Amino acid sequence: MGNEQMIIRGATADDLSVLAAAAYEAMNWSGEARFTHEQIMRTPELSHYLEGWRRPGDFGVVAETADAVPLGAAWCRIFAVEDAGYGFVAPEIPELTIGVLPGYRGRGVGTALMEGLISQGVSKGLQAISLSVKDGNRARALYECLAFRKVGRNGGSDTLLLEL
Repeated sequence: MGNEQMIIRGATADDLSVLAAAAYEAMNWSGEARFTHEQIMRTPELSHYLEGWRRPGDFGVVAETADAVPLGAAWCRIFAVEDAGYGFVAPEIPELTIGVLPGYRGRGVGTALMEGLISQGVSKGLQAISLSVKDGNRARALYECLAFRKVGRNGGSDTLLLEL
């Protein structure tokens, strides 16, 4: 991150706007705007990653500068079978969402967010965390470095699992 100091802190109930910005980046990872903010919030299979944040079982981290400028966020949420996310494995395994804001990619923000989130999961005594990654998404290399492994396939995406 150059000379800027990066702080990783726990995500609070007040961080919905940061999570929404990160979700927008995660869902438009290829650089083309496939979804607007409004479409994300109107589409149940996308909005359920954000709606009602911070409900029981939700946890996450926010990366920001020393001046509290958001850089990105990563969070986990448990889904019921009937409301499964794209990276759903089982109702007791939280699904991870991560997004790094434009201008901050390739500077270690994603790695720091993932390490902070994994640390939270371990401290909560969780057995595993899952996620979905589309074919061609450069973030896959980060997930593989962190020991996520492929456990499923859904369309053009792989479901990855990290055992904690």
